Amino acid sequence: MKSIVAQDLIKTYNKGSVRALDGLSLDVAEGTVLGVLGPNGAGKTTTVRILATLLTPDSGSATVAGIDVIKHPDKVREIIGLS
Repeated sequence: MKSIVAQDLIKTYNKGSVRALDGLSLDVAEGTVLGVLGPNGAGKTTTVRILATLLTPDSGSATVAGIDVIKHPDKVREIIGLS
């Protein structure tokens, strides 16, 4: 089972002039330990914030445990222990 799925995530800041995420897609299987590495401004924190429902992507989709982070943020927060 895939625990985290992201499809074509795009997130911009400063009225679109800064692209933090530019089409990020990933599939993370249940039980996988994942590290995210990259330089400042690479989109690491933005990715985690979208998956934790703290930010909304400009486009694309993401699910955590099969639950859409945009349509059902409260359910996702409950699953990940964020209140």
